[in-house]
Amino acid sequence: MRTPQALQVLIDDGVIDEVLRPLKSGKEAAVYVVRSGDEVRCAKVYKDMAQRSFQKRVQYQEGRKSRGSREARAMGKASSFGRKQAEAAWKNAEVDALYRLREAGVRVPQPFGYFHGVLVMELVTDAAGSSAPRLGEVELEPALARDYHAALVREVVRMLCCGLIHGDLSAYNVLVGLDGPVVIDFPQVVSAAGNNNARAMLLRDVNNLTATLGRFAPELLDTWYGEEMWALFEAGELLPDTVLSGEWTPDESEIDLDGVRQAIHDAREEAIIRQQGREAAETTD
Repeated sequence: MRTPQALQVLIDDGVIDEVLRPLKSGKEAAVYVVRSGDEVRCAKVYKDMAQRSFQKRVQYQEGRKSRGSREARAMGKASSFGRKQAEAAWKNAEVDALYRLREAGVRVPQPFGYFHGVLVMELVTDAAGSSAPRLGEVELEPALARDYHAALVREVVRMLCCGLIHGDLSAYNVLVGLDGPVVIDFPQVVSAAGNNNARAMLLRDVNNLTATLGRFAPELLDTWYGEEMWALFEAGELLPDTVLSGEWTPDESEIDLDGVRQAIHDAREEAIIRQQGREAAETTD
């Protein structure tokens, strides 16, 4: 295998010693298994994105802090300099989130540093020591599906207590590690307090997980964890160890309950369709 230039720079600098193999490749990054001393880790090499991609990122970037007013103005105008700043901010968001969430006890890969646009981090493995599969690639017994759902809801709560929402959480950015689910891929991480779309994104994240695990434990489809945790968060009552019930009672005098239920149903149907589409795309790759 030819060593990617971005990783050759890390070899030359002594950050890693060897590239062992590719792990996965997506639209925004390619991940490789690398060796650093006696440790096997992974390296995420970010790809440069076309200008049109930034338009899709606007809803995620709202509420993020820029390094200075000049950078913020440039990103707002989408100038050449602004696009470079937005690209850098997009990549740095994941690095910053990983360190912040790891410190808060959220189950994410341990970061080991960000070098020349490459994120070096822990390689999550399964019981056999192989690269851990994604949640969307495994079949589960109902009891284990319920356990994984409870574990992931706790991680979403911990993230929310850090003021962050994953923003694109699904079965394809959760790894099934030796000790349970591990959440990955944070470049689109959202500010819970500073983004007008925060609630919708949180509900989508939780509904995606519920739709996936509800295939194995259908009773999960009747839970309201996202709505419950957001209501507690807005009230300032959500803590990292808050125990949720999955129950939520909207104010029927102000809310179209049937509409809410239909929206949640549609979101879960959309999540299933998205998963099927990703499976089909990966099969063709």
